[in-house]
Amino acid sequence: MRAFKFLAVIAVLFLSTAVSNADTLKEVQKRGKLNCIVSSGLAGFASPDEKGNWTGFDVDFCRAVAAAVLGSGNKVKFVPSTSKTRFTLLNSAEGDILFRNTTETLSRDVDLKLTFLPVNYYDGQGFLIRKDSGVTSATQLGGASVCVQAGTTTELNLADYFRSNKMKYEPVNTETNEESIKAYTSKRCDVYTTDASALASTRAALKDPSAHMILPEIISKEPLGGAVRHGDDRWADIGKWVVNALIIAEEMGINSKNVSKMASKPGKNPSMNRFLGTEGSMGKMLGLDNKWAVRAIKAVGNYGEIFERNLGVKTPLALQRGLNASWTNGGILYAAPVR
Repeated sequence: MRAFKFLAVIAVLFLSTAVSNADTLKEVQKRGKLNCIVSSGLAGFASPDEKGNWTGFDVDFCRAVAAAVLGSGNKVKFVPSTSKTRFTLLNSAEGDILFRNTTETLSRDVDLKLTFLPVNYYDGQGFLIRKDSGVTSATQLGGASVCVQAGTTTELNLADYFRSNKMKYEPVNTETNEESIKAYTSKRCDVYTTDASALASTRAALKDPSAHMILPEIISKEPLGGAVRHGDDRWADIGKWVVNALIIAEEMGINSKNVSKMASKPGKNPSMNRFLGTEGSMGKMLGLDNKWAVRAIKAVGNYGEIFERNLGVKTPLALQRGLNASWTNGGILYAAPVR
């Protein structure tokens, strides 16, 4: 029995080492498809239609990576996950990369051994409640029952908020956003808490959105972004620079419609030439060719196009850019330069 246990431990350690030392880029290119971990269904971020076609903000970042690495934004297998399963799926290599409205934290970085990509959505935790409740502020929620997804930073922030405000509450734990919505609409809880962007998605999907409101308080910082496993720096670099490229493209006025023409020959701007691959060898440094950024932008557009298509004021979520506007336009969205 001891020998069996010893061998089992060795097998686990071997598997962990093999996963951490893997060359993900080569594996993805050999497979011909990117396995991208997303939400099991969150309108505006990641959800399949009746035909199984995935759309959303996170989905577009998956497609951008696929386009940069494989030449097409359609070469993606979407791997649905819950809040609890997302990191297990990533660390067991069932997914190559994760884009699932996930908050970067110290423990997830260090203890769960994740490498986070640049923040692609600055968010904060809020509360959704029925207007007929008479509650207009989170400070009035003492004694409320609160729907919250288990195993999330949301659950921890909720406990901190009520403790610091010396209020009591009754948690109603759920596994997924869909389960939370069902619990909230069936009045198993008085209020639902999660990231404000997800609350906007939830509210838009309700039968009568006007009967519900998001309270004004934002109780946390939630820098959302993609993640990969520790141990494969080149793959992390690719994810990082694809995200940066989409942000930089908006700054430079490059979009899905004009990128091909702009990349057809060198221009007068050296920074733009490097970015579009008409001079230099930035792609080679990543293990890709020089048109990696062009393909990503052509597939899904720049950051602004992605935001407006999935989350913006003309969508059911009707979200303003706010902090997620470019630093050139009053926001804090800022990417390191390609040089």
